[in-house]
Amino acid sequence: MLTKDIRLEIQDFRTIIFDKEKLTIDESIMDQVHESYIFLEQFSENKVIYGVNTGFGPMAQYKIDDNDRIALQYNLIRSHASGTGKPMEPDYVKALMLARLNTLSLGKSGVNISVINGLQQLINHNVTPLIFEHGGVGASGDLVQLAHLALVLIGEGEVFYKGVRTATAEVFKTLGIQPIEIKIREGLALMNGTSAMTGIGIINVINAQKLLDWSICCSAIINEIVEAYDDHLSEELNHSKLHIGQQEVAKQMRTHLKDSQLTRDRNKHLYSGQTEDTYFKEKVQEYYSLRCVPQILGPVYDTIKGVGRILIEELNSANDNPIIDVEKKHVYHGGNFHGDYVSLEMDKLKLVVTKLSMLGERQLNYLLNSKLNDILPPFVNLGKLGFNFGMQGVQFTAVSTTAENQMLSNSMYVHSIPNNNDNQDIVSMGTNAATITKTVIENTYEVLAIEMMAIIQALEYLDFGDKLSSRTQSVLSEIRKIVPPFTEDYITYPFVQKVKDYLKENNGY
Repeated sequence: MLTKDIRLEIQDFRTIIFDKEKLTIDESIMDQVHESYIFLEQFSENKVIYGVNTGFGPMAQYKIDDNDRIALQYNLIRSHASGTGKPMEPDYVKALMLARLNTLSLGKSGVNISVINGLQQLINHNVTPLIFEHGGVGASGDLVQLAHLALVLIGEGEVFYKGVRTATAEVFKTLGIQPIEIKIREGLALMNGTSAMTGIGIINVINAQKLLDWSICCSAIINEIVEAYDDHLSEELNHSKLHIGQQEVAKQMRTHLKDSQLTRDRNKHLYSGQTEDTYFKEKVQEYYSLRCVPQILGPVYDTIKGVGRILIEELNSANDNPIIDVEKKHVYHGGNFHGDYVSLEMDKLKLVVTKLSMLGERQLNYLLNSKLNDILPPFVNLGKLGFNFGMQGVQFTAVSTTAENQMLSNSMYVHSIPNNNDNQDIVSMGTNAATITKTVIENTYEVLAIEMMAIIQALEYLDFGDKLSSRTQSVLSEIRKIVPPFTEDYITYPFVQKVKDYLKENNGY
């Protein structure tokens, strides 16, 4: 429920978007929004207020006749509904709408309550406005993406309803939804904010956390596969470094492996006092992709937490211009629509998720390269060597996808291009940053799906049985329902997609 005194958190996005709970709005919100609208209506008489009785952007020097003020808002919406590229997926659009509804509910934008009601109905009826990925520069708000949202709210444009792309007017008629009322600045208030990049960003955070959990899970299982020494995960070693993320990752891996009979105690082997050998066939230490997981994924853990905190601050902020202050009885002009906070955080998130995909690809390579692991057949091939190919073909996909992530990890935050007759002379590119981060996350699900398939093949070959930790046995049981032992050559792309779907729909822990 949206209430006046309680701010939205990431968990609210999970329940509304993924668990499909209905959004309810407390009456105190409606009172707050209405009070803001009434104040702006009265305050704007005989004053020059941007976007109420002026043009927009560099056209703000032009005064708008009172008779044209409502038409001005419609002109803004229609002219800026100019996006291109792929339509945004429903979950991201729903998050965008929830983010915009939340900031408008703060009562600092001067909209009338029909806007709040309209957004609530779209969310609760699972109506997805047609919004394109390309268009926003993330400075005067997510103007283009939010213009497509506003276009639907006035009853125009297109939506996806029950999976079908349909004219908005038809769906509104079917559901009994009325277009919002345009009274003072509803068009500008809907468009002039960071809600597209913030909504996409919050879904990115949720998915990145899930990827991290699965990466920790895969890493723990590979430690069992190679019967690694367990001291690199010890509390003593990892608490001698003061980073919370490293400590938490190591703790999660210890929890995963607590009842494993495969990881080894160094005291019983290399510390046993038998030091006559001059060459040790078994590795004294594992490769970095196995031994340094807490140090590699620790920064990922810390970054996801930090990005989530900043996005929640942005979500619960007034990111409009101008800002209506009912208490001080004033209207303040500025740039709260500027998306630099979100843009920078999306770049950070993109970097650490790319590093996570790189770790997954290196662990995959370790499993597939028999000369490295010295315990598995080449490409964990369970068929006839030379005649069958095992995981050989699908490794190319993982490597290719990881390489794309590395290329996409270049910063958007520092890629400002002036536009809008140089009125917007430095911009955030936050919408692009969020959208590209979404692509990196999707790619990483594919890499981890392929890694998980290789893990399943390795466990089939080694047949450890009850020696595996209970957590690994549980994962093995579920993934075996999706992926068979590759004792012959199968078409692999359907398995990759099914495992990817499983990872997205379930938690690693």
